[in-house]
Amino acid sequence: MATDLTLANRYAHSLAASLMVPVTVFRSEAGYGVVTSDEFEGDPADVISEFDPHGEE
Repeated sequence: MATDLTLANRYAHSLAASLMVPVTVFRSEAGYGVVTSDEFEGDPADVISEFDPHGEE
C-alpha cells in the first residue's frame, strides 16, 4: 500500500503499460492500493482511478 496518491498513480500507470491490462487504484484504510482491474473485488466507491493501456493514446 502507498500512502501517497501520486506514487500510487505512477505505479498503476507503469503496471498497466507493462502488463497491458487495465489497473485500478483504490483507497483503503491502509492507504492506496493498485491491482489489476479484474482482481479488484472491493467497493466501487473506493476506486480512485483506472488506467487502461488500450484506451490511452
